[in-house]
Amino acid sequence: MTRAVRTPAGSRPALAGALALTLVAGGFAAWTGRDWYAAAHDDSAAYAVQRDRALAAGEQAVQNLNTLDHRRVEQGLDLWESSTTGDLLKQLVDGRAEFTGQVKTAKTVTTARVLSGAVTELDDRAGRARVLVALRITVTTPDSKSTEKDSRMLGELTRAEGRWKLSGLGQAPVGGTAAG
Repeated sequence: MTRAVRTPAGSRPALAGALALTLVAGGFAAWTGRDWYAAAHDDSAAYAVQRDRALAAGEQAVQNLNTLDHRRVEQGLDLWESSTTGDLLKQLVDGRAEFTGQVKTAKTVTTARVLSGAVTELDDRAGRARVLVALRITVTTPDSKSTEKDSRMLGELTRAEGRWKLSGLGQAPVGGTAAG
């Protein structure tokens, strides 16, 4: 003859509650895990990463090309060249000697600070992007007088050697100026 095991009164509802809580927690974990996996493997997340990389590289390159100290002109121009590719790089290399002479004669120090920037176009597959960058450029003359000018630049970027580099740079139209 077998005897029935008695459980203390009230333990079955506690066991049922614990089981229900465990099932709810497991369901929540599965749901959030599915959402996390979907977000991690979403093409738009990869696109956003490339957009952010292009913007950071574009802002830095535009700043580099608007910063130059006559006392370290060779280092500055080396930085310009490492920030560029394509026709823009060729123009910089071809005009380097003449430009070096002009900067050393003028004895100016030009510094740029990025105020804001935006990617206006991105073709990740083709490795091309366009950025709009607002800068504050300060030019200091040999007599220590400085002037500031705000400027908006349009940059074209090309992915080269696994990173974004400037392949074109120009002034953005301002206010009522017609784009052409």
